Amino acid sequence: MTLAPSLAQLQQDHVVSELECIDRMYLNAYVPKLTSEAGIAAFCRGYLGHRFASTKQAVDMTKAFIKSIDAFIQREGLELVRFRKGQRKDDILQKKLRTFTQDEGVLFVGVAQEKVRVPRTTRKRVDSGGTIPWIIYSTALINVYYFYCRDRDFGPFFLKFASYFPYSAKLCLNGHEYLKCQLTQRDIAFEALDNGLLSCADLPAAQRLSDGLSAAKIDALFRKWLARLPHPYSRQDRKAGYRYDLSILQAEFSLTQVWDRGLNGRHFFEEVIRENIDLGRPEQVQLIFGRKLQRKTATDGRCRTRIITEGVVPSRHVYYKNTHLKQYHKEGRALRTETTINNAYDFGVGRRLKNLPALRQIGMAANRRVLEIERLTHDCHVGTEAFHRLQQPAEVDGQHASALPFGQTRVQALFAVLVLFCLQPEGFRNRQLRPLLAQWLQLPDSDLRPGRMTYDLRRLRLHGLIERMAHTQRYRLTTFGLKTVLFYGRTYQRLLRPALSELHDPRTAQSSTLALSFDRFQKTLDAYIAQKKAA
Repeated sequence: MTLAPSLAQLQQDHVVSELECIDRMYLNAYVPKLTSEAGIAAFCRGYLGHRFASTKQAVDMTKAFIKSIDAFIQREGLELVRFRKGQRKDDILQKKLRTFTQDEGVLFVGVAQEKVRVPRTTRKRVDSGGTIPWIIYSTALINVYYFYCRDRDFGPFFLKFASYFPYSAKLCLNGHEYLKCQLTQRDIAFEALDNGLLSCADLPAAQRLSDGLSAAKIDALFRKWLARLPHPYSRQDRKAGYRYDLSILQAEFSLTQVWDRGLNGRHFFEEVIRENIDLGRPEQVQLIFGRKLQRKTATDGRCRTRIITEGVVPSRHVYYKNTHLKQYHKEGRALRTETTINNAYDFGVGRRLKNLPALRQIGMAANRRVLEIERLTHDCHVGTEAFHRLQQPAEVDGQHASALPFGQTRVQALFAVLVLFCLQPEGFRNRQLRPLLAQWLQLPDSDLRPGRMTYDLRRLRLHGLIERMAHTQRYRLTTFGLKTVLFYGRTYQRLLRPALSELHDPRTAQSSTLALSFDRFQKTLDAYIAQKKAA
């Protein structure tokens, strides 16, 4: 009998290359002065000089903008594609790219009707009895113009403009396409995946180039093409401060690990799904994203796991609020772990483009965390000697700590709660742990005194499961502590409790394989004992 290799062994022995890279980014282009009703009113009255604020005063700007788009299409000899409902825009882009021979330029312009949040004018009653124009926000179905382009440094991307004041825009680019362009310019050979790299002649250089995709370079790309494409605001408007800025609507951060053989990758992913189907539970989500969950977040469905199978290729999806972590076996050759942040505020980070380094750190760390948890979950044994030490009291430098017996209600509850905090960057304190342990034990908070919690923290520390962070009153789990917590929880919840339930529950006595096998064993043993007594 040959034991299947652990996840750690598969990754250590059979991953031939790995690359971290920003994948797809979807950015919002907005004019900061025109993001509120007051800003729109100031534009109409203070800048344009009208007595009352009304969006009708921007009609001439809208006509001029649409006219400039038509003139641009004619001048550049471009095709205007009217997108149909449900049509895949990327399919049209790929078709155009196959025949596009220039280093950079506009491939085509598309137009579609979409719902957009826009300011509108209504009538508001005043105390004198009359009405005045008043700015409100609502949604409208308007034409949106897509400019599909190729840049020599960034590859294909698109920039789309709403045709209604204040002309919000969106920029969509792909970090893997940026990387491929940079490698090509430096004559570094590589083999491409559909969206990534299968191999590269200089992988460290590829990682450096990937890390070099910065907020400043993205902003420079945006400014470069704003100067080339039709612009809704005149030079005079821009001098007055009505200029676009960028914020992050969606950012995907990926880790691609290429296997020596596709079969090894398939084995890895099948084991991941089997062992980690509950990774979306609140306690596991906190392990990945390093965030303390409020009770509401943990119970309203914003933390969950989904296993989706398309054909024969499964993918695993973990959700935390508006953030989505996905794992799948890419093209039969690579494991792709990908975190998509759809709302930077989920992590207490602003949305402006300057916050990209902080979001990159969160996204890449989440990818690494989920792989680490998968490895430890699959191979969380702590060894016979280490396990027996936990069942006995500990003496460390003259300090005594009681045992941590397996299966004891308080110990199991304490370990279950510790998982909630193990990867928080700031660690955890006595007062943070206490109410959660009380809730797990179904006790009032007042019944769990600080001194009792201090006693538990002390024995955890002396047994080597937690450590105090330097110059603080906070603690964090050690690597041994994390493995122990997972071992106790997995063994107790998945093996001991279900097995005992099957053995002692009369409702499963005739259907449980374990119960039937144990019954046969007991009868055989009784017969053997009776036979020996008779002899």
